Amino acid sequence: MDTIASLFSFITTPVSWVIVQFHSMYGKIFGPDTGWAWGLSIVSLVILIRICLIPLFVKQIKSTRAMQTLQPEMKKIQERYKSDKQRQSEEMMKLYKETGTNPLSSCLPILAQSPFFFALYHVLNGIATGSTIGVINDSLLASARKAHIFGAPLAAKFTDSSAKVESLGASLTDVRVVTAIMIVLMSASQFYTQRQLMTKNVDTTVKTPFMQQQKMLMYVFPVMFAVFGINFPVGVLVYWLTTNVWTMGQQMYVIHNNPTPGSKAQAAYLERLTKHVTSHGKTRKRSEKTIVKAIVAKGRDRNEFERKFINALNKAGLAAQTDGTVMKSESAAAVQSEDGTATTDTAAAPKRQQPKRQSKAQRQSGGAKAAGDSEPKTSLSKSDEPEDAKPSAAAGKAEPKPGGGTRSKAQSGQRKGPQRPKSPSKK
Repeated sequence: MDTIASLFSFITTPVSWVIVQFHSMYGKIFGPDTGWAWGLSIVSLVILIRICLIPLFVKQIKSTRAMQTLQPEMKKIQERYKSDKQRQSEEMMKLYKETGTNPLSSCLPILAQSPFFFALYHVLNGIATGSTIGVINDSLLASARKAHIFGAPLAAKFTDSSAKVESLGASLTDVRVVTAIMIVLMSASQFYTQRQLMTKNVDTTVKTPFMQQQKMLMYVFPVMFAVFGINFPVGVLVYWLTTNVWTMGQQMYVIHNNPTPGSKAQAAYLERLTKHVTSHGKTRKRSEKTIVKAIVAKGRDRNEFERKFINALNKAGLAAQTDGTVMKSESAAAVQSEDGTATTDTAAAPKRQQPKRQSKAQRQSGGAKAAGDSEPKTSLSKSDEPEDAKPSAAAGKAEPKPGGGTRSKAQSGQRKGPQRPKSPSKK
């Protein structure tokens, strides 16, 4: 550990200076030799570091989502060049370059935080061994050795002997109870953070090896924290517990306000957004406009939750615009449909009703009526009718047709009942 500490010795002085500045501020409130003054100094150091790492955290989120999007393409490349590892690597790098993604971006916050962690460990180890480090002089060293957090000294470890713990002015039972509780809380917060990411903020429609790796890390990281935690001083445990709680809260905020597309978190977010937009008739926040703009731009590529959101707006008489705003749609105005094309308002368009199915007798009577209506009618009066069109004096007798005599319907073999109308060509 001395070799690793020497590699990060360049940052030991800045870290110790920050701790001393916070200690001087909290010492005026709680007393310079109390555990609250030194403990809150470490917590404030963590908060300051994590605030400075927020831009890297945002970049990590974007990189993680970009990697999730590229998983299907990466799988195709792996299957296509299964036997040629060099070509596979070249195609992977080409894909990263075309999409502007970097696999190492997801590790940036951890890599950037590592120097501060080792520097803090080196400072607390110096307090435990009684040696001055950085800007911590003899008087500050004596004050730090007197500080206890719930009965455990800052520099004490779970594996320390009773003699060493007594030299720091504490009992072995207090040290082990406090360190065990901190290790459990540290591992539990890490497990919950990873589980929250896997169960709520992952696209469930895409099954990739990336998801299996995340599930494995969900169990590996807490075990690693538990194993290495027994060798960490109490001050370092305070540091890691604080940074895990910060990460958990930061991730909860991101999942609540900017979830991954296709995840359960997006379904819950769009449900809340639907209620908000339909009640107010507009998008008020900039983040809401960004989400709506991205959904409209997808068109036919929308997932199930995004289609439900667009349909809910249409039913409420609202239409999502390309700039992320929402407008009220008139009865004849065109609104955005589910597949991304323009259509009329579904609420104003009357529904088409299917005609009732008729029976065979109704269809035959209807056909006879249609045949009767299709007979040509003339506007001639009885007086204007030609003589040959007038009925003959012999009632019930039909005039003979040229080339044959008169035949009844039964004799001609024609079926009784309503007849189908003849086509104009046969007439």
